[in-house]
Amino acid sequence: MLLIGQAPGTKAHISGRPFTDASGDRLRAWLAITPEIFYDPAKLCILPMGLCYPGRLPKGGDCPPRPVCAPLWHRRFLALLPQIELVLLVGSYAIKHYLGPGLMTAHVRAGVQAGRVGKVWPLPHPSWRTGLWERQNPWFTEITLPALRAELRRLTA
Repeated sequence: MLLIGQAPGTKAHISGRPFTDASGDRLRAWLAITPEIFYDPAKLCILPMGLCYPGRLPKGGDCPPRPVCAPLWHRRFLALLPQIELVLLVGSYAIKHYLGPGLMTAHVRAGVQAGRVGKVWPLPHPSWRTGLWERQNPWFTEITLPALRAELRRLTA
């Protein structure tokens, strides 16, 4: 499995390990996988849109990933990962880079409406801000996550 996310956040920058914060807890809960599976490089590769910590915004929060990283490096990394069976596009930066322009919700919902249980799964960023989005889009919890979890169980069995 391949997870393409935003960029290392403040806590990941400090710990040297991605998703070591509440967002990581929420993401693992969405996926219904343990930290042991999540951090097992034989099962899951984590590739950020920005390969380095982008710093903090003046009013708080992390800066967006540097736009040069993904176009420069992703093809090279992906060429080294020929056995990827499932790709998780986590957050709007990854979704826009790989699926094109449009609203994140539309991309996430398009796969659900098409009945896609396929290789690419766009997901919102699992930050605390996503709680409101989840309440406004109950199909994500009711349809998307169960289908994704079933696919993940198949891959990690």
